[in-house]
Amino acid sequence: MANPQENALHYPLGQALPAPGTTLEVAPGVRWVRMGLPFALDHINLWLLRDVQDGVEGWAVVDCGVANEATRANWEQVFAHGLQGLPVLRVIVTHMHPDHIGLAHWLCERWSTPPSRQAASVGARDCRLWISSTDWNAARVGSQATTGFGGENAARFYAQHGLTDPESLAGVRARSGYYASLVPQVPRCYRRLMDGMRLSIGAFEWHCIVGYGHAPEHIALHCPALNVLIAGDMVLPRISTNVSVYDLEPEADPLPLYLSSIAKLRSLPADTLVLPSHGKPFIGLHERISQLHAHHDDRLEEVLAACTDTPRCAAEMIPVLFKRKLDLHQMTFAMGEAIAHLHALAETGRLTAVPGSDGVQRYCTNR
Repeated sequence: MANPQENALHYPLGQALPAPGTTLEVAPGVRWVRMGLPFALDHINLWLLRDVQDGVEGWAVVDCGVANEATRANWEQVFAHGLQGLPVLRVIVTHMHPDHIGLAHWLCERWSTPPSRQAASVGARDCRLWISSTDWNAARVGSQATTGFGGENAARFYAQHGLTDPESLAGVRARSGYYASLVPQVPRCYRRLMDGMRLSIGAFEWHCIVGYGHAPEHIALHCPALNVLIAGDMVLPRISTNVSVYDLEPEADPLPLYLSSIAKLRSLPADTLVLPSHGKPFIGLHERISQLHAHHDDRLEEVLAACTDTPRCAAEMIPVLFKRKLDLHQMTFAMGEAIAHLHALAETGRLTAVPGSDGVQRYCTNR
C-alpha cells in the first residue's frame, strides 16, 4: 500500500521500472538501472551518465549494488546491451553502505586495462572510483573488520541500550563479517569528492552536495542544466532514511546532522527531478523535505512522551517508533534509530540519561 504522503509527490515515469539487466532513460544522458538486494528493502537504483574522459566516450556509473553473483550477472547484461558499445570510464559512489559500494572494486577492475597490457594497448586507462575521503576510509575499514553492523562489540552496545533477547544478541554476534560479506574489497585508490566540487561528466556539469547523519560523508550530485538531483539515500520518496548510532561512535548525535543536511537541499528548485536510491524518481523535493522533518518531529515527540516520568531504554522505543514486526537486519537499524532519537532529545536537554544498576542506559524527562 502506498504511503499517503506519496500523493503529494509527482512521479513523471509513472509505474515504469527498468527490468533487471536493462536501462531506462530518465533525462538526456542519464539512464536508470535497478538491482535486487537480499534484504526486506529489495532493490537499489543505480545510474549511468554519458561521459567523456581524455577524448574517450563512455559512461560513468553512480553506485554499484552489493557484491553477489546476481548483481554481477545483471551488470553484465547492462554492459552487453545498455552501453551502446561504450566503456565504463569511472565509478562514482555516493557513500560507503554495502548496496552502494559493494561492487565498486569489481567494476573498476572490470573496466580498467591491466598493467601488463597497458604498454601495448591503445587507449589504456584506469577506471577510477570517485567517493568522499571519509566514506572511502570507512569502507576500507569495514571490508576488513566489523563496522558496527555486527559482532561482539555491536551486541554489547545494543545490550547497553536494552536489547536483552538472547536470540537477537546471538544473531548480532554472528554478523561479525557482515559488511565484508557484501563489500569484500574496496579499490586501493580513488578520486576524492568534496562538498561544492563541480564535475564535468559528458556534456553536463554536476555539483557535489555533502550530507551527514546517514553516512559519514554522503555525496549527492545535482545537475542544474538538467534540473536533476541524484540524491543517494538522503531523500527517499516512500521511506525515511535510516539515521543510526553505531558502536564505533556510541555518543554520536546524527539526527540533527541529517535534518540540517536535507534542509540545505531546499536551495534547489522545487521542480527538481529527484533520483533516489530506493523508490521511483519523483518531483516534489521541497514537499518531501517537509514531510521528513515532520516525520522526525513526530517521532521525537512520541519518544519524549514515552520517557515522561519513567526512564526508558532504546529497546523499549522500538514499538514506539516501528509498528511492524522486524527481522534481525531491520532490528539493528531500528535500535540505531531509537538511540539516535534519544540522543537528539538528550543533547537538547529534553531528556536526561539515567544509567541503570543493570548496566542499561535509560532516558527520562527532567524531574
